[in-house]
Amino acid sequence: MNGFAGFLQRVRIMQNYSFQINYDEQSYTVTGYQGDEAEAVIPEVFGGKPVTILFDKLFAGHEELRSVRLPETITDLGEFLFDGCVNLRHLDLPRDLTFLWGYTFVRCGLEEIVLPAGVRSIPPYAFKDCKNLKKVVCGAGLKEIHDWAFGGCDQLEEVVYGPDVLVHEKAFQSNEDILRI
Repeated sequence: MNGFAGFLQRVRIMQNYSFQINYDEQSYTVTGYQGDEAEAVIPEVFGGKPVTILFDKLFAGHEELRSVRLPETITDLGEFLFDGCVNLRHLDLPRDLTFLWGYTFVRCGLEEIVLPAGVRSIPPYAFKDCKNLKKVVCGAGLKEIHDWAFGGCDQLEEVVYGPDVLVHEKAFQSNEDILRI
């Protein structure tokens, strides 16, 4: 193949996603990813329905990833989603994002991130061992930052959040002797 059709065929080979219909039967979860490119692009629609959830460990261990483009339809980011994505430096999160599950960004290379207003809670270990993380800006809807959310973030300089946010006592504490993953 040559031309645009040939390009599309190559893209399909380099990035392959698996999907599962959600319980509401109105949207899909991305449950699997196979790829080897520096940029992953999550489709907005599958089977004529929006893609809303990125499941656990979807990109875990993909050190080649430098950027991931998320559609605005995404509402949930699963556990260990970006675990070990050490070259992922920046990520634009969709405005409708609501849930981060535990360990979402563990051991990834993010340097800064902006959490949209729909994110109400930063769960335990969400950013554990993000060694390059320097700045986090939390949206106006944030209500709680859990213990060890930023454990092991050695270069963290600034976390911006509202005055009414409940920040647990150990939110910024390293817990290496408590939990090793």
